[in-house]
Amino acid sequence: MNIGDYLDATYLKTATQAGISEEETKQKVIDLTNEAIENNFKLVMIRPKFVKLARKMIDDANSQTVVGTVLGFHEGIHETSEKLKEANQAIKDGVDELDYVINFEAFKEGKINLVKSEVFKGTKLGLDNHKMVKWIIEVAALTNDEIITISQLIRDVVLDNFGEEQAHNVFVKSSTGFYKTENGKPAGATFEAMKLIVENSKPLQAKAAGGVRNYEDAVKMIELGVTRIGTSSAKKIADGRKIDSEY
Repeated sequence: MNIGDYLDATYLKTATQAGISEEETKQKVIDLTNEAIENNFKLVMIRPKFVKLARKMIDDANSQTVVGTVLGFHEGIHETSEKLKEANQAIKDGVDELDYVINFEAFKEGKINLVKSEVFKGTKLGLDNHKMVKWIIEVAALTNDEIITISQLIRDVVLDNFGEEQAHNVFVKSSTGFYKTENGKPAGATFEAMKLIVENSKPLQAKAAGGVRNYEDAVKMIELGVTRIGTSSAKKIADGRKIDSEY
């Protein structure tokens, strides 16, 4: 197995979150992108402001690595129009994959039509522009029943509106990696959560983000049916080293 084909090398902290300068943050994105290029990782996942930078670096290197970004990150409560505005700019800047944070708070409040509309509009924008689309559901904020229901909701919106032929271009993704939990509860992907996503989102794809800390866990995720893994430590996983970070 070439684990690099499954790894989305990720850096999503703002300068404030990391306690570093804007210039240092930019350098981290540059370093991450170079690492992804050198190791043939599937994707580099960065904040929208860095899409243009990563796109140029990858193009200049004639690399097959693709560029992804996050939208409505990380709370997911932004208006759909804001997420679409972010996505449109990212498309102009050369993004390949759009990872929207679904409005999971609205979902938990029973505002199902709002969530369905968001999934439809965000997916349509991506597919119309030949981009991969992922919906981050934030599993740590959901019960198992809610994980099942929201995975099925996304699946049904995609199949009903875009057909099974587009299903492979849409993912259900576990986590932002930034959700704050209590009592030591995992904030990212777990085997239990990913099994539920895989089973209830088929034929859509599934991405595990956050919490995959070593090569063995990555392989186990893939064996469950996960097709992408988001991590800030892609090189360590590829090298078989254990990692300590949440994302």
